[in-house]
Amino acid sequence: MEKDFNIQEYMTHGVERVVADAIRATLKNPKESAYMLSFAAATKAASKKRARAEKNGEHIPPFLIASITSSCNLHCAGCYSRCNHATTDTEPVSQLTDEEWLKVFEEADDLGVSFILLAGGEPLLRGGVIEAASKKKNILFPIFTNGTFMAEKYFKLFDDNRNLIPIMSIEGEKETTDQRRGEGVYDKLQDNMDELNRRNIIFGTSVTVTTENIKEVSSESFIGNMSKKGCKAVIFVEFVPVTDDSTHLAPGDEEREYLNKEIMRLRKEHPEMVFVSFPGDEKSSGGCIAAGRGFFHINSHGGAEPCPFSPYSDTNVKDTSLREALNSKLFVSLQSGNLLSDDHNGGCVLYEKKDQVEELLRKIG
Repeated sequence: MEKDFNIQEYMTHGVERVVADAIRATLKNPKESAYMLSFAAATKAASKKRARAEKNGEHIPPFLIASITSSCNLHCAGCYSRCNHATTDTEPVSQLTDEEWLKVFEEADDLGVSFILLAGGEPLLRGGVIEAASKKKNILFPIFTNGTFMAEKYFKLFDDNRNLIPIMSIEGEKETTDQRRGEGVYDKLQDNMDELNRRNIIFGTSVTVTTENIKEVSSESFIGNMSKKGCKAVIFVEFVPVTDDSTHLAPGDEEREYLNKEIMRLRKEHPEMVFVSFPGDEKSSGGCIAAGRGFFHINSHGGAEPCPFSPYSDTNVKDTSLREALNSKLFVSLQSGNLLSDDHNGGCVLYEKKDQVEELLRKIG
């Protein structure tokens, strides 16, 4: 990692670019554009909060990932959440209540967090949490959903509250999507897109990028169709292997370089859309941004974790404030050590080096 790398500056510029792209992508949609302009002002205020904290020796990330439920109706092939037992078919126990999640959102707003990504399991199973999120207009809530529970009540909620952005998971074309997610899922997603577009509701898609679908999901055929459907954001998430028999699906340096070039091309050819890559090229961006450097994760039970792919925690927001969770021994140890910037094969450094994370947790425990 470069010695002069400034994580605060890097994340601030990243937020500004995403917001600018979002404003440009919604210019022809008065309702969305009006919200995005007000959100742009809110992100500037939030950025000033984080800058003040930085001067006082406290680093606040602009992003939070909140897995609001451990339940999901699908069994997608290679799902990291099921392999980590964060998503199960059993009845959820001791999950954060709607009120506890609202408290987390309020604390995040006070700290200067601008984006909270709602995930699961399937987040649309927690309607009360989604409604709680709708109240915090200074925060943009991308909701990572499989789309199968999209119905009138959610279409109306998204229409009334433009800080809620449905991000539907798709794997590419029909055959590729249904193969991983289940028969009929692709057609349901297409119907959802048509209805969202009809109502002028901004939405996006989340694509798990593997060695098998990387060319398909970055092709003009796929992206062009998403654009015609009204999709305004495509989030490329690199596949992280959580079983030994799926390592061949994880993108390597060659695939990552290909995707980066394709994203640069797509940004030029499709200015009406926002393109984001996660985790992106960590080797040129100062290393992994998990564990509170750029984002952190709260699981459905309240545990503060470095990342969804690194499900380790030494603190719980049920027992402490969000600020205290950000300063947990685990997060501080990861940020001050070399693990986040260590060389690795790509994808998720914390998952690849999970033995070292577990050893660190034992030492501070």
